[in-house]
Amino acid sequence: MWITILIFAITAAVGLTMALAVFQGRLPPIASAVVHGALAATGLVLLIVAVCVHRAAGAARWALGFFLVAALGGFILAFAYHARKKNLPTNFVVGHATLAVIGFLLLLAAALHLI
Repeated sequence: MWITILIFAITAAVGLTMALAVFQGRLPPIASAVVHGALAATGLVLLIVAVCVHRAAGAARWALGFFLVAALGGFILAFAYHARKKNLPTNFVVGHATLAVIGFLLLLAAALHLI
């Protein structure tokens, strides 16, 4: 579980740099988007394994749900906007980040056995 948390933390750091670019009216570098997406996908696969194979329950399952919805938003941002070199809508970026942060906090709570 801790490696999954580390991967999502690095993903969040890359995502934050991308969000800062969006808030400055710039398109984030494509390399950042690829790294962010690859790390997020890796974390998501590890979390799916934890939930489905190792039977992680409670907050970990909720975290998976939030991350899946955030991933859907990330796909939309990547392919409907970023790939077409269109400015990313800031409200959509905030929503994507909010869902991911909630998922991260739930995952952290599950790993620390707080929930």
